[in-house]
Amino acid sequence: MRPKSMFLLAVSVVAGVGLLAVMWIYGFTVVPIAQVEKVAQSEAFDPVKYVDGIWASKIIPTINEKAVDLSTILNELHPDANGYETRDGLVPVAKKYGLITVGEAHVYSVKGEGKVLSVDTEEGTAEIQPNGYSGPIKIYIYVGSNIPSDNSSVRDAVGFINFGDFKEQTQYGKVAAEINNRVVKEVLTPLDEGSLQGKTISFTGALTIRTFNMVNIDLRKIMIVPIKIEVVG
Repeated sequence: MRPKSMFLLAVSVVAGVGLLAVMWIYGFTVVPIAQVEKVAQSEAFDPVKYVDGIWASKIIPTINEKAVDLSTILNELHPDANGYETRDGLVPVAKKYGLITVGEAHVYSVKGEGKVLSVDTEEGTAEIQPNGYSGPIKIYIYVGSNIPSDNSSVRDAVGFINFGDFKEQTQYGKVAAEINNRVVKEVLTPLDEGSLQGKTISFTGALTIRTFNMVNIDLRKIMIVPIKIEVVG
């Protein structure tokens, strides 16, 4: 081996040993490239931009297209005297009119009209009596300035926003939260919720019936997240 080559090899070995020594002393951690890329992608994800790209072009048209009259669904739900129905009894209805998520929630796109029976301005909800339904299930719709962060009805009801499309669960959750923010900003904020009681409204939106790890499902109260509300009478 030539002297020059031997010299370069010796320098490389010394540099490598020195680098390992520094890492040992100062506790440097070697992070896999894939993990670094995952963190970078997570930090770069912008839920506002994501929802901007699909809100008017896909979310609104999809809910409108898939919406089933609320009374049609309600009249096929048959809770017992305590307000419960078996999950097995609900599955055929969900398959017929809505969809069942990976998490076993039954999600529906709905539309209808109904009279506003009462408004809770603190909760930001209104109880409505849907036209065509006279059963025991109480129906509420969001009309205020907040939708709970764990409500993902609109995200799930469209059927094209899937968990597997995202790098991690937090991104999936942020999309649901941003959709709710959009509902509040564009649908609910223009409403004068205090004047709704006694009025008849038309609505389009989505609702979720949770069934995961449950045999008997509580149907005493169902919440609707609207993408459109109009006072019609």
